Amino acid sequence: MDRRTLLRTTVAGAGGLALPFTAWSAAYAAPAQNATGPYGPLQAADANGIQLPAGFTSTVIARSRQTVPGTTYTWHDAPDGGAVIPNGSGWIYVSNSEVSSSAGGGASRILFDSTGTIVGASRILSGTNQNCAGGKTPWNTWLSCEETDLGRVWETYPLGGTAVARPAMGRFKHEAAAADPVRKVIYLTEDETNGRFYRFVPTTWGDLSSGTLQVLVAGSGTSGSFTWANVPDPDGSPTRTRSQVSGSKSFNGGEGCHYAADTVWFTTKGDNRVWQVNLLTSTYELAYDDNLVSSGTAPLTGVDNVTGSSYGDLYVAEDGGNMEICMITPDDRISVFLRVTGQGSSELCGPAFTPAGNRLYFSSQRGTSGASSGGITYCVTGPFRT
Repeated sequence: MDRRTLLRTTVAGAGGLALPFTAWSAAYAAPAQNATGPYGPLQAADANGIQLPAGFTSTVIARSRQTVPGTTYTWHDAPDGGAVIPNGSGWIYVSNSEVSSSAGGGASRILFDSTGTIVGASRILSGTNQNCAGGKTPWNTWLSCEETDLGRVWETYPLGGTAVARPAMGRFKHEAAAADPVRKVIYLTEDETNGRFYRFVPTTWGDLSSGTLQVLVAGSGTSGSFTWANVPDPDGSPTRTRSQVSGSKSFNGGEGCHYAADTVWFTTKGDNRVWQVNLLTSTYELAYDDNLVSSGTAPLTGVDNVTGSSYGDLYVAEDGGNMEICMITPDDRISVFLRVTGQGSSELCGPAFTPAGNRLYFSSQRGTSGASSGGITYCVTGPFRT
């Protein structure tokens, strides 16, 4: 069975659940190596300063402190983690604001119709701090995570409803979240130099108000087997969650997290790595390490947010580096998909595909100005393989 057939079989077998990324674990068996991208070389920068492969185009969707086109809503500062939520025949792009509560921290949404035209925009979370990344749930909510000491996860409702804190998911320096509908858990990363990788097991799937926080326990190597252990005090005070379980594995600066079909990937910015966790075999390994690229210059540095396409490609955004979004293919090849020029004091974040897989949204957190007030949110369209 080839990989695309496996993907269709996996999706069909999930009761109609449209998994965004195929996780044929055997294909991701070694750290990715340099290769020519499937879309060919990057072209000269377009009018927005973005270098893309031939056939792809970029559009500015919103700018911080400016009115979102076609609406009366002012886009937030420092756009960060994001996701696409289906909404009838259209969709919603949700985006965090990584600033303090006094500066407008929280999250916003932009509504699109079936043609990709903006039809609305509004705030969905206010009064929170340093909302960095997060993750969407199968029931179409957005988990907005506070990247602060004793930060919280906030469940927001892009389709309508009042945001609510989910303290049972732990109080720590949250980064990203990824839902696993098979094991009915939420994976969580922690942005500390000695951060941990967690999972939250809700008492009832679909209700995050109660449950058990667990941490990954493993050896000190870059591959091996693992187990899960309960975190005794998810409140993290006085002892931080990362220090409560003996033998829990330390990760250097947890960032983006993405689940699909029995595999979860997450990134660590402190060592420029992408980790792959095989949930069927309870093993982990490296999907990418910039020190293990055998030839040429490592294309991906400053690893940050991550998402996947329906075809099976992993897209990893850079915080720093060359301001690129790189892609890792199922045959362990890594290449640059796009590069943003003239914004060296920013970072790329919030990559997310539409349900059809033909649009990729992302943000440059500080844009050309290098300040939180200069954020820009983009949409890239083109012949993405699906």
